[in-house]
Amino acid sequence: MKIRPNRLRVGDTVGVVTLSSPLAMEKLPGKLALLKELGLNYKVGQSVGLTGNYLAGTDEERLNDLHSMVRDPEVKAIFCLRGGYGAARIADKIDYQSFEENPKVFWGFSDVTYLHNAISEYGNIVTFHGPMLSSVTKEELSDLSKKMFQQLFTPLEIQYDENISPLQTIVPGSVRGEVTGGNLQRLVSTLGTKFELNAKGKILLFEDVGESLENIDGMLNQLRLARKLDDAAGFVIGNFANLEDGTSNEDVLRLFDEYLKPLRKPAVAGFMIGHCEPNISIPLGVEAILDADQKGLRLLPGVQ
Repeated sequence: MKIRPNRLRVGDTVGVVTLSSPLAMEKLPGKLALLKELGLNYKVGQSVGLTGNYLAGTDEERLNDLHSMVRDPEVKAIFCLRGGYGAARIADKIDYQSFEENPKVFWGFSDVTYLHNAISEYGNIVTFHGPMLSSVTKEELSDLSKKMFQQLFTPLEIQYDENISPLQTIVPGSVRGEVTGGNLQRLVSTLGTKFELNAKGKILLFEDVGESLENIDGMLNQLRLARKLDDAAGFVIGNFANLEDGTSNEDVLRLFDEYLKPLRKPAVAGFMIGHCEPNISIPLGVEAILDADQKGLRLLPGVQ
């Protein structure tokens, strides 16, 4: 069982870091407004505002920022400001024991998938797959997306069914297991490394953005050849947004049909998890029940 971080309380201080691509500083105040709205104080890491071509400063600057926030007893949660690229560059330098010794909320998605995977395996804590603060404005973040932050303040069992979005069963059945996964491209990039995706007996979440059907096919095939699809207990298919070459979601679903139906493991598509609105935040590393017959996903609370 993964360690669940303590719940947040109004008045707590949280840390804001940029572990991937930079964000223009003039946009920062609007992105931090939600934290104030939630009743939180914040410390802005030194990586925020740094630039280095396509990265937020150097690897050492981003790494030091993360370590400072993890080890700071005043900081109760760490929110990633922006995705893009760069998180994997520091994965082999992180002190994962410090996460286990100082368990706290770690929140983000997309490029941060690499760190969710690494922290789960080596830091042994539950992390949270949720929207980056860079997407936080009144125009960009829906009320439902904002509501999902409340799971950090109260241990709530999350129940996702068709009241949130239409769901499609790919393979029927029901399964219980630990939820892991996230961005498909970043998960595939772990293969052959120390941080290789551990799918054994787990419910795998997949989402992505801006890919062609050919690339999605290639990534699923690589997971198949690496036996990760065989290892998994079930599959949650999130949102695939801004697809290239006129590719439709129906095209993507047909591709998942092709890869997942022969496995005869419960699989459901249509979850608004990923680069979409609403973006339903979920804890990774908790036990969940995926019921493909009733088209639903239930997850245990991510905080204690």
